[in-house]
Amino acid sequence: MKKVAAHPIVSHLKTQRLTKGLTQTQLAERIGVQRQAIYDMESGRYLPNTAVALRLAAVLDCRIEDIFALDGPSADPSLVLIGQSASDSDTRLALASVRGKLVGFPLTGKNDFRENMLPADGLLLKQNGRLRLLQPESAIGQKALLMGCDPAFEILSAHVTRSPGTSRLLCRFASSQRALEALSSGHTHIAGTHLHNTGETEANVALARRILGDFNGVVIGFSTFEEGLMVAPGNPLKIRGVSDLARREVRMVNREPGAALRSLLEDCLARERIPFAAVRGFEDLAGGHSEGAQRVLYGTADAALGLRVVASLYGLDFVDISSVRCDLVIPDDLMAHQAVRVLLDVLQSRALREDLNHLPGYDTSDTGKVIARR
Repeated sequence: MKKVAAHPIVSHLKTQRLTKGLTQTQLAERIGVQRQAIYDMESGRYLPNTAVALRLAAVLDCRIEDIFALDGPSADPSLVLIGQSASDSDTRLALASVRGKLVGFPLTGKNDFRENMLPADGLLLKQNGRLRLLQPESAIGQKALLMGCDPAFEILSAHVTRSPGTSRLLCRFASSQRALEALSSGHTHIAGTHLHNTGETEANVALARRILGDFNGVVIGFSTFEEGLMVAPGNPLKIRGVSDLARREVRMVNREPGAALRSLLEDCLARERIPFAAVRGFEDLAGGHSEGAQRVLYGTADAALGLRVVASLYGLDFVDISSVRCDLVIPDDLMAHQAVRVLLDVLQSRALREDLNHLPGYDTSDTGKVIARR
């Protein structure tokens, strides 16, 4: 075993060992070294010889380069960046691997903070625009990426994590249309969509077919939830429905074109024969459910499109307009991904259904049901 004082090699041995559920002593016994040697390799004090490295890879069922990697930016040209990166510093990224491409989401601004800071999988370096991974590619490959805007997707992610094994689900916010466009571009494993039905046609299926074209895959029910208007506590302006948005004293905040809630609003206004221009704030856009709720909470809007569960979280009142089913769209060739398979099992679990059923305005009658297949 060779001592290295300052070598440009990063050790991911601890990550790989913990992934397999092994202690340092157990791993040492399996490859025929002392426990101290494992400690020294994990801390970067020593590099193993070729024979030890090969035994490590065999025991951990991974590649040597998943255990030891050069401490430098990756030249991988397959990185697809979704969103804007910071221009004045290195950018922390959340990463997933989709059909051999690394898809990265900058963890900047509101994308980096919920109630806790989000961990990064890699860094996009300011100096040369290249990628440096902060964990092995094999660990990134164990994640499935779900894009959509049902806030309960994070609950689904947690249940996937609780399942035996190392599969994970990375959830990123996107409107129904943008999620399906990302699926069409090969930039996500799964798209979530929740358009409301206006006739006999399944709106989610129709949108998926329009955007994906010759799509071979499955549409599976995830949840049903109440959509409507989030208003101030006590509903001081007595907003009872969409028609009240045309009152001069009411200021609303809308969602971007392509968002399912905006489509719902436009359909409701059309049925009421109310021109869009009659709604104060129709062109004032919020980037998501939480942003709309915050606008109402802080008094810069009187009504925002959103879900009952989000209104409840922010202590707002809610005016129900419709209930809608949120579906997951998964291509056939990605159904064999280990994390996708775990997700499909979780959708059938009693624990997930009970969890979702206790959210305000949620129903799981169609959870795990195959809505369409082609």
